[in-house]
Amino acid sequence: MSFVYVLGIGQTVFGRQDKLTVNDLGAAAVLAAIKDAEISPKDFQTAYCGTMYGPSMTVESILIRVGVDRIPMYTVENACASGSSAIHLLYRDISLGIYDAGIALGAESLSSFSRKFGKGLIAFEDDLQGELALTMPSFFAKLCNRLMEKRGATLEDICYPSIKNHRAGMNNPYSQYKKEVTFAEIMASPMIADPITVLQCCPQSDGAAAVVLCSEEYYKKHNKKTHRPPVRIAGSVISCSGAEDASYDPLALRSMIEGARKACEMAGIDPLKDINVVELHDAFSGEELAAYEMLGLCKSGEGVAFARSRAVELGGRCPVNPSGGLQSMGHPLGASGVRVVNDIARQLWGEAGANQVKGAKVGMAQMLGGVLTNIESPVAAGVQILTR
Repeated sequence: MSFVYVLGIGQTVFGRQDKLTVNDLGAAAVLAAIKDAEISPKDFQTAYCGTMYGPSMTVESILIRVGVDRIPMYTVENACASGSSAIHLLYRDISLGIYDAGIALGAESLSSFSRKFGKGLIAFEDDLQGELALTMPSFFAKLCNRLMEKRGATLEDICYPSIKNHRAGMNNPYSQYKKEVTFAEIMASPMIADPITVLQCCPQSDGAAAVVLCSEEYYKKHNKKTHRPPVRIAGSVISCSGAEDASYDPLALRSMIEGARKACEMAGIDPLKDINVVELHDAFSGEELAAYEMLGLCKSGEGVAFARSRAVELGGRCPVNPSGGLQSMGHPLGASGVRVVNDIARQLWGEAGANQVKGAKVGMAQMLGGVLTNIESPVAAGVQILTR
């Protein structure tokens, strides 16, 4: 199998962008990635786009705008793991030697979705549990309560990732929110599903991100940014599971645990010792706290102590979400899986500015997508390991 390298990245600012469509946002991110890679878009041999609510043939509509056509293109939907899935499919194609270069992107306009279907992500006709208010916030409220019951977490522990990530987002030019929050402010914000309040939830967002991937041979011939250390995707996994993830222990989601384990095995690393930086799915503050254990960043049962040690802060053993995470960056669903890979690449290149993790050589990017509220409860976890 061929090594797969990151040649260039691009993204838009995340936030509310009422006047821009999914295609507008996607084209802007693709153009930024092409500029960063310093190659011709005519070199792309295939393309994948992750989007949850984008229109039919999203990727074709976006790439035609930048002069790319007559190549295989695929639009991918896998909930919040849509962008991760687009990257995984491109990684697979290049690692197997099918193609030498391609682009993976994610794009979403939740403003457009809200104009069509109403404000918020509503339950559809076949989602009985959703109609009964068994929603994503209620599932993650169950997770938070389990953290308090089984791990001894306090409300301060549950809110800590939100406080940390909002602080980090102050330094990120792409963030939707550049404002610190306090524990008192979080607890005073409206209750959504006890103990989750508004300021423990990520915002809905519009935005797009793109990444150019290539084979080792192509990288050696076309990489013009020789000041950057070569960064490659050393492991990539999409792990899917069903109702057991919603029905049983929310602190042990099988898709996340197995996805992280398999990706680390592919990369030949030990997550307890080797990972220097992580960007993960923190749609709810307590979700990040639970993820430390499930991703193998600490031993089972030690996630709360791991957070209290401040190991996940900048300057700690393994900073988590130094970009600001979904809590501060925002969450344009299909784009976030690409964005987290881009942020890890920035860290390994040493280009993360004020949020740079010193000496980072190995990073993990993770997204969790799913419909944890209906009868089938499908779940997809995307995990990519990047190394330099």
